[in-house]
Amino acid sequence: MARRLTVAERLASTTRDATLADLIRRTTEWDRLLVEQAVYLVGLEHDQFSANLLREQLPELAHGHLGVAIKALERGGIIEPTGQMVPSTSPATKGHGIHVWTLTPRGRRLAEQSAAATLEAA
Repeated sequence: MARRLTVAERLASTTRDATLADLIRRTTEWDRLLVEQAVYLVGLEHDQFSANLLREQLPELAHGHLGVAIKALERGGIIEPTGQMVPSTSPATKGHGIHVWTLTPRGRRLAEQSAAATLEAA
């Protein structure tokens, strides 16, 4: 049987969910596509990657947007966690552990299609 959450844990979960919902509402389509393209490019160049590497490739994003975008890509079957974690290099996260990701077979196909379309357009 699953452990019951304490009142403090339920409150923290509700607050987290409300914060994420607000962030998702404030995220533009441009931001989402920018992160998606960065994941495709980084995923094709590296078998494994974390938000640390993605932040190096991206302009400054709204606080927390990268994490939300990564979760959306995971839910969409584009990336999957490797089971490894590394310390975050973002000062805002104070070095807590973050997941290491890899493209799924579906994600790799989409990334390759995106790269091919970019080359054709050039």
